[in-house]
Amino acid sequence: MQPIHFTAGPVTLREFTPDDVAAVLAVYGDAAATRHLSFEPRTEDETRAIVERTIGAAQADPRTEYGLAVTRTDDGQLIGFGRLALDPHQTRGATMGFALRPDTWGQGYGTATVQALLGLAFGPLSLHRVWGARSPANDASAATMNKAGMVEEGRIREHIQKAGQWRDSIVHAILDREWAGQRAVAVDRL
Repeated sequence: MQPIHFTAGPVTLREFTPDDVAAVLAVYGDAAATRHLSFEPRTEDETRAIVERTIGAAQADPRTEYGLAVTRTDDGQLIGFGRLALDPHQTRGATMGFALRPDTWGQGYGTATVQALLGLAFGPLSLHRVWGARSPANDASAATMNKAGMVEEGRIREHIQKAGQWRDSIVHAILDREWAGQRAVAVDRL
């Protein structure tokens, strides 16, 4: 597959470059941005290693992980990190995740990011099922995934250990036919 450059309204997903470390650190190094994620804020060196690993994963054949820069379509500014990881135990299935800079929250970029990841998953990647997990306390993420058409499926108990404490995760998922149905409804409304 060609390098990813996938635009969905106000956001574009693209491959990372080594120059993206500082912009990713603005997300992964921020305590507010990582509050509900599975890890504590990252250092600059840890963030650089993540970006390098993500760039390396993009070269794998077959590619099983899509770590992508989330940029604003209008100005190209990197505002977040999106990820699809193919599930080796589920045919045509993947997990998804995303994180955005706190100064972009509440502006529709979260929903646009999830929609872009799902558009990539069900379009060029031809997946059948995509699921993501969130912290039970992350109401904004719940609203974002629901708005993007994902269905809350249930709770994984003590799924994440962070800061020495176990935390549950809430699973949201969507199937290819559900995604296609949403797109058909949107086209009918035009």
